Amino acid sequence: MMKSKIIIVTGGARSGKSAFAEHYLMTCKGRHAYVATAQILDEEMAERVAAHRCRRPAAWQTFECPAHLPDQLANVLETADAVLVDCLTLYFSNFLFRYEAEIDGVVMSAAEEEMRHIIEAVKQRADKTVVFVTNELGSGIVPMEKISRLYRDIIGCINQYAAAAADEVYLTVCGIPMEIKSRQIMLPMEERQ
Repeated sequence: MMKSKIIIVTGGARSGKSAFAEHYLMTCKGRHAYVATAQILDEEMAERVAAHRCRRPAAWQTFECPAHLPDQLANVLETADAVLVDCLTLYFSNFLFRYEAEIDGVVMSAAEEEMRHIIEAVKQRADKTVVFVTNELGSGIVPMEKISRLYRDIIGCINQYAAAAADEVYLTVCGIPMEIKSRQIMLPMEERQ
C-alpha cells in the first residue's frame, strides 16, 4: 500500500495557484473532493466563491470547512481519493480570529499544532493525494498593525511546516507554476564545537 501524497501550491494573490491546483487534481485518479475554507461574509467573497465553483467539475464533492480541518479532512478522506484544500491562508485567518484574545506566542503555538494535526490526518490514510493551496504573504512590506504581523508570521510558519512534509511544492508566478521542492539546496550540517 502506498503512502498518501501531499502537494503544496503557493504563490501571491491572483498568481494562478488555485487554477493550477484544480488542474493538478483533475489528473489524479479516483473520487475527487474540494474542501473550501472560506466563509462568505460579504458580497465580494460570495462572488469569489461562485467563480471557484464554476471552474471545478460538478462531480467533485464539496465540503465547507472554515474550522476543525483535521477532523473534517479525516472524514473527507473516507469518501475521496484526491482532495483539494483551498486554502490554508483563509483557514488560518478563521483560526486567528478564534484565538485573537490570546497572547501571540500561544496563538502561534496553537496554529503550528493545528497544522501538525492537518498533516497527520493525511498521513494516517494510505494511497490518497491531498493538494493544499496557500499564499506567500511575507514578500511585501511589514504590516503596520500587530494582528497583521502575527497573521503573516503564522502563515510563514505553517507554510514552512507544510512544505517540509510535502512530496511536491509548487510556486506560481504570473500564472506559471514551478515545482520547487525538488530544486531545494541541502547544505551539509556543520559540526558544532
